[in-house]
Amino acid sequence: MQDARVVQGETNGSSLTRAQVREVDRLAIEELGMPGMLLMENAGLGAAHHVGEVAGERGARVAVLCGGGNNGGDGYVIARHLANAAFDVLVCECVEPGLLAGDAGLNREIVRRMGIPRLRVTTGEELAAVREELARAGVLVDALLGTGFHGAVRPHLARVIEAVNAARARADEGRARVVAIDLPSGLDCDLGEPSNATIRADLTVTFVARKRGFDRPGSQEWTGRVVVVPIGAPPGLAERVRCS
Repeated sequence: MQDARVVQGETNGSSLTRAQVREVDRLAIEELGMPGMLLMENAGLGAAHHVGEVAGERGARVAVLCGGGNNGGDGYVIARHLANAAFDVLVCECVEPGLLAGDAGLNREIVRRMGIPRLRVTTGEELAAVREELARAGVLVDALLGTGFHGAVRPHLARVIEAVNAARARADEGRARVVAIDLPSGLDCDLGEPSNATIRADLTVTFVARKRGFDRPGSQEWTGRVVVVPIGAPPGLAERVRCS
């Protein structure tokens, strides 16, 4: 994952709320003219570097679980870069493909055209069939729910989250380490509180800045170690939003 190192980063800087993160994205797109596709590409490339470090040797099995929205789109970008770097990638599509639009839909289409293996996981029966695949993976990438999530996780995704956590419980066998993208699915971005189903991550690769909920005592139980990856916008943009 050598190419991804140009955008990797780690910081102990101040955190941002859900609304502030959205404002950073808006300013990057509207004021700086950075297309959303570029921001997603930068985010996914940086995250792929860290996932690759966790996975270790080329050829290691990585399962990327993609939900809807931009978080799922990030997952498809990550899957593409890992496949290009010769990791054994499996994409688990956990929402109906027709629900993906915009940049996320475009990145899914690229993955499809590349022929990266995909499994549909939109029903209980499909989830039951994929459980062994999750258990075989060296790394599970959580790209199910992003910063916009709040409230309760819908029943199907709750079952997917439970399956990921069950696979992670086998980590003492050296498998199923979990990397959350932006934040663990089911964790409230602002409050840092778990919902009815919440991913337990070993590493969270978050974008632009730490999220406000990560400051809550006990949140590390869900996030694990947190690494911040830039999305290509100037650092001053986040500071401007933070101070406004």
